[in-house]
Amino acid sequence: MNERTKKQMADAIRELHLPRFDELPNVGYYLEQTVTYINQCIEPLGCAPITSAMIGNYAKKNVVPGPVKKLYYNEQIAHLMVIAIVKNVLSLENICKLFCMQKGVYTDQIAYDYFCSELENMLFYTFGVRDEVEKVGVTNSDLKGMLRGVIIAVSQMIYLERCFDAIETEKE
Repeated sequence: MNERTKKQMADAIRELHLPRFDELPNVGYYLEQTVTYINQCIEPLGCAPITSAMIGNYAKKNVVPGPVKKLYYNEQIAHLMVIAIVKNVLSLENICKLFCMQKGVYTDQIAYDYFCSELENMLFYTFGVRDEVEKVGVTNSDLKGMLRGVIIAVSQMIYLERCFDAIETEKE
């Protein structure tokens, strides 16, 4: 991969901003609006899109809180965002375990905002936007270590996908 391509990849990641909990819609989105919103947010990461059927299954399996009068709010959207991003590196069963562990320690807002900050942090490092991984958060725990491991795996998957795409593009 040439240096110009690496710089383009880094520049694209530099612009990344995942919406924090307070930025998530809390007006009540219908299912299709929820799908569209989440897919727009995760598109820059190259993650596979989430579908209405997937969301329905997650709600049926109690992985995410179900809709309230057919509407999804910030709590459900935050859970669905995390699932959409990590589902390629963790089984649904293990995602559920992480959510259960998190609920005993952190609020949804704190956990989700940490996830977003740490993912951006790791992607910035992985893509060469930063020379070091910044310290995010103030506590250390097994849960935080496990979540960081998931985030490292996700950032590496995203990086590898971008590298393979870039190599294919350079061949053309």
